[in-house]
Amino acid sequence: MSTFMMFAMVALFALGVPIAIAIAAASIGGIAFFTPLPLLVAAQKLMTSIDSFPLMAVPFFILAGNLMEQAGISARLVEFAKTLVGGVQGGLACSCVLTCMIFASVSGSSVATTFAIGAILIPAMTRHGYPTSFAAALQATSAELGVIIPPSIPLILYGISAEVSIGSLFVAGIGPGVLIAGALMLFVYLYCRTKGWGANDHVDRLSFFTALRQAFLALLMPVIIVGGIYRGIFTPTEASVVAVFYALLLGVFIYRTIGWNDLLQVLHRSVISSTIIMFIIAAAGLFSFLVTRAGVPAAVGEWIAGHVESKVAFLIAVNLFLFVVGMFIETSAAIIVLAPILAPVAVLFGVDLIHFGLIMVVNLALGMITPPLGVNLFAACQVANLPLQKVVPKLIPFVAVCLACLMVITYLPQISVGLLPYLN
Repeated sequence: MSTFMMFAMVALFALGVPIAIAIAAASIGGIAFFTPLPLLVAAQKLMTSIDSFPLMAVPFFILAGNLMEQAGISARLVEFAKTLVGGVQGGLACSCVLTCMIFASVSGSSVATTFAIGAILIPAMTRHGYPTSFAAALQATSAELGVIIPPSIPLILYGISAEVSIGSLFVAGIGPGVLIAGALMLFVYLYCRTKGWGANDHVDRLSFFTALRQAFLALLMPVIIVGGIYRGIFTPTEASVVAVFYALLLGVFIYRTIGWNDLLQVLHRSVISSTIIMFIIAAAGLFSFLVTRAGVPAAVGEWIAGHVESKVAFLIAVNLFLFVVGMFIETSAAIIVLAPILAPVAVLFGVDLIHFGLIMVVNLALGMITPPLGVNLFAACQVANLPLQKVVPKLIPFVAVCLACLMVITYLPQISVGLLPYLN
């Protein structure tokens, strides 16, 4: 049954069938042809897969991110980032990375980060003499931080699937996110000096205190969210609602950049995005139930235990596997399907589940910028108005930098879990 479901799902992907429908159809086919279960089970499992209080955080964080984007927060964050790193050669490109890191801690979504920041910085980098293909590749890669820096929707999904603390995952995402952002900025700085790009990036910068004053309230948002969770003021799910009210306060009453018509458009976009993700989660939950019922997790665990002799080899195998999976399967679906299978095996090899969650999410985030299904890559190409084939060559060095960071994150778990003892 599992083999049939996998082949059916991949075949439907290849035919261009939407991800959620492909997963659900493969699962229903597995029930109909290979089990004695009634088809009613499919409807029940689709429903129970999303009948989860922590999952309520997903639509609220999506809404908060869209509200912050509509409120013009991205432009304020860009100006603030430029005052910090924009004074050096290649500073505008470094500002792209830093702004994405900050905006990621507001939106929780890499695609939202790509559109919100890319719409400002890709044209700006082009005006300053950067190749548009380079700007698009950098934007797509930097937006990857949207699924690593808390609050992160994929981290929420992993926490639910692996039954670990979402708050701990949020804090564990800070170290890897800062590491990747720092490595990208260092690479961009050195690369731009080599190419001679960005020599005039210091022009038209605001003063530090002016930019800080404009962006101060936006910068408070991640502090409120993560700080509130760890001070026990609210749960991660409740934090998502706090984020929405804070975004409304900024956009409607303080900055006054969101009117009633704008609010309706934001709600419309958020409903569509939330529905797509929840449909994927429901379908992946059904798929995961059938795979588990067929004994695949136990079989995978036994196979790995018989063929992989060390923790180091296990982590290498998992990284290779997840990197390939991320190229072809949407991140949310991959986490919901694979986390229940791989997490128990990770425990057998002594891998901390919080650390393993960051390994999974960083790996699958790379799939967002690699063909054939890299959603960040497509979004950046759309913003830059460039065909995919012009951006991919410029993307290769950035992927190499992220892979190097992934290896560091994999084999130095303190980068992920080092902050946790200080917050308990």
